[in-house]
Amino acid sequence: MIAFVSGRVAAAGPDGAVIDVHGVGLSVQCTPATLAGLRVGEQARVPTSLVVREDSLTLFGFADDDERTVFELLQTASGVGPRLALAMLAVHSPNALRRAVSTEDVTALTKVPGIGKKGAQRIVLELRDRLGGPVGDDGGDLRSPARAEPWRDQVQMGLVNLGWSARDADAAVDAVAADLDGGEAPPVAALLRSALKKLSKP
Repeated sequence: MIAFVSGRVAAAGPDGAVIDVHGVGLSVQCTPATLAGLRVGEQARVPTSLVVREDSLTLFGFADDDERTVFELLQTASGVGPRLALAMLAVHSPNALRRAVSTEDVTALTKVPGIGKKGAQRIVLELRDRLGGPVGDDGGDLRSPARAEPWRDQVQMGLVNLGWSARDADAAVDAVAADLDGGEAPPVAALLRSALKKLSKP
């Protein structure tokens, strides 16, 4: 298993980054929150989990070791593969997922694209004893709905990482916020794609 990669961030996109490790560019699939902490050209240490398939080797990267641990535990539930586990961490923090599972909050789990009511109930049943309750303090969870539009900082940082100026990034974020019109924000990855579309228009 590759526990982490350390090197210069060579590139970053909406779904992942390329880390230059001694001249070898490793593609790492990441959550938007993880990508928001990476800056092209700077050094980074990213905890990783290697998923081996017959036709592929895929590295998934995380903000910290706890996020990686939860990612791996999520996949022990039937029907949850690495892509769905990553989507769950894009919508909820590790502690938010622990809380949702421990309190049987099916509604919170169904906010993740690809998870229906029955799937959420199955996840609760299978992971309740494995995930446990929230650990420590959320530390101002960026993905918590209690904070006012927390996605703004993540999307803005993501756009800057992709090479847009802070001014253009702010304008795109404002345009996306206007489209939401006070409604519930979708996952950050979807918001980042919407912002990129705004920037690509003449």
